[in-house]
This record gives sequence, C-alpha cells and structure tokens, in this order.
Amino acid sequence: MRQRNLAKVIVLLFSLIIGPVDSATSQPNQVAKFKQSGRLNPSVSLKEEGFLNGGLEPVSAQEAEYLSSNGVRVMVDIVRLRQDAEAYELLSRVAAAAREKDPKVEIRPEYGTAGFAANDQIAFFRGTSFIRIRNFKRNDASLNAFAKDLSDGIDKGEGDIPVLIKHLPTPEEAQKNAIYLSTFADLNPLGLQQAVLSAIESGGNADAVLAAYGPSKMLIVEFNTPQLATDNDKRIIARIHELWKLGQPAPTAYRRVGNYSVFVFDAPDEQTAKQLIDQVKYEQVVQWLGDNPYIYKEAEERYINTTLGVLVAVLKASGYALIGCLGLGGLLGGLLFTYRRAQQKAVTAFSDAGGMLRLNLDDLTPETNPSRLLQDRN
Repeated sequence: MRQRNLAKVIVLLFSLIIGPVDSATSQPNQVAKFKQSGRLNPSVSLKEEGFLNGGLEPVSAQEAEYLSSNGVRVMVDIVRLRQDAEAYELLSRVAAAAREKDPKVEIRPEYGTAGFAANDQIAFFRGTSFIRIRNFKRNDASLNAFAKDLSDGIDKGEGDIPVLIKHLPTPEEAQKNAIYLSTFADLNPLGLQQAVLSAIESGGNADAVLAAYGPSKMLIVEFNTPQLATDNDKRIIARIHELWKLGQPAPTAYRRVGNYSVFVFDAPDEQTAKQLIDQVKYEQVVQWLGDNPYIYKEAEERYINTTLGVLVAVLKASGYALIGCLGLGGLLGGLLFTYRRAQQKAVTAFSDAGGMLRLNLDDLTPETNPSRLLQDRN
C-alpha cells in the first residue's frame, strides 16, 4: 500500500514538472491550444465598423491572427483604452451590433469582467482592455478556453462594471442588453431617434446608459455636476412642452432624479413608465482628484465616534455589573435576614428570660411526670 501511494505521488510531481501534454498528442476531448501566428497590426475592423468613433480614443488598437493546434484560425482584436468605463462602452456597443443579427446575445460575467458570445465572435472587457475573437464559424470549447486564457493574462483593473448600470431597475437583467456611453459628446451611438435628446448638452462631462424593458426603453443620463444637471433639466422640460404643442413624439415619462435625467420611451402607458422611473435610485459618490481637504476633520469625527462608542460600551458593562452586584447582594441579604429571623424565633420559643435559659420547675410535680422526681432512699 505504501509503495502504491508513493508511486501516485511521484506521478503527480512528474506531471507538475513537465506541464500539460501537447494538444497534438492529447486525448480528443482535451482543449486545443492557440498560438499567435502573425505579428500585431493596427486594428482595421473596429474602425471600419464605426466602434472607435463617438468620443472613444483608444491608447492602442491592434489585431493579430491566432492558430490552434487543430487548425482553427481566428483574428483577435486587442484594444486598450484610458479607463475601465470606456472599455465597457466599447463592449456594450459591439454587443448591440451583434444583437441585431442574433437577439439572444447578452452580456454576462462569463468572459473577463463581462462579455458575450455569438455565433461568429466572442468579446469581453477586463480592466482597460477590450478583446474580441472573430472570424470563426462555430463556438466550441477550445474558443471558450482561449478567451479565458486571454482574460487571465490581463490586469483586471477595478474588476467591476460601471456603477450607473447598477442603478437601473433590475440591473442584473438590464445589463444583458444595456448600451453604455462614457463621458459622451453626443448620444448618436445609442441609435435613438428622439427629438427631445437635442436639448441635452453634456459638455463631455456626462455618462449615459440605455436599457430595454420589454417594449419600453429607459435612458439615464448622469451629469457629473449639479449645475449641469439643473441646466439640462430646464432645457429638457422646455423641449418636451414644445414637442407636445407641435404634436410630435415625446418621452412617455421624464423625471430628474438627483443628477440623473431619466427618460422612458415607447412604454405602453404613462403609469408603466412612471413605475420604471420610481425604481431608479440616485447615489452620489464623491471622489477627490487630489488630497481630500476634509481628511483631518473626517479622521477627528471617526476618532470621536470610536471613543464615544467605547465609552458607551464601558458604561453599559459597568451598569450591568452594578445591577448584577446589587441584585446578588439583595438576594444574599434577604436570605441572611430570613435566616436570622428564623433563628430569633427559635430562641424565643425556648426562652422567656431575656435570652437566658431558665430551669422551669413550676410544672414539675408528681402528677405531671412522676418518673423524673427523686425517689426516697430507704
């Protein structure tokens, strides 16, 4: 038995040292490996498809051919952007185009931080990088493994999707079809033909997300300053009233929520649209570009709160201890008092001479107890 276990350990160590078996000699059910078969070239396809327009300025955009051990050739687009949000924007726009061919395309957390798989491409984002694998005819296990291998070698960055998407109603479902724009200059990439949107002036300082809820479409525009939100809200309301007077299409419902301008288009009725807007919650997060000017004040407040918390805890513990001691003392005192009273009653029952014992001979007569009397001597 020991020799058998030792043999197993040796085989395991040997497999770890030599690494995985080459796919050309491996079993048929093992995943094929991909290797780069050409040099990196500037990416052409994404620019020709119009995805690198609309304000996106990538740090680099390249493509290369990869070849698998079983003869599958694919093209890989590798785009690096300035922020994670921009990488997610590119992913959402590419997914929207793929959804026009296949309505089942959904963004899910299966590849990278989030991504999708279609019949002819796999795309995902991770950190500031966007990756697309394309030009294949079928989506098999080897391509899925290849996508995950690529993802594992990329810095994950913040490792999360943009916060604005999380503020949509039912965000887990909405993310699957949502289109996101980061610091947009215009809303044209969303493909909405709505006259009211001409009233929006972002100044390149706003984000937007568009999601579908059945026939209804919700658009949230987040302005990064309250003043920008206020100015746009006034223009939007004025534009809606103008469209009503002209008898032209207008949003089913509109409302400002914090720094958000929330629109609902094509809803079945106004009540349904308002119920959607009711689910939008504005949460403001303040991030300082430099040092926080209130850092010492916040530290002082945290110290005071912590000290007060400790003091309150000590007082509570002391109070509980005092109550416990008083209760125990009262219980012991009561028991002692009861015992002393019982003892005094016992003494009183056997003494009527001020606590001194007395020999009672008054009742000792021959009639009462003759046996206890002294007998006469002969």
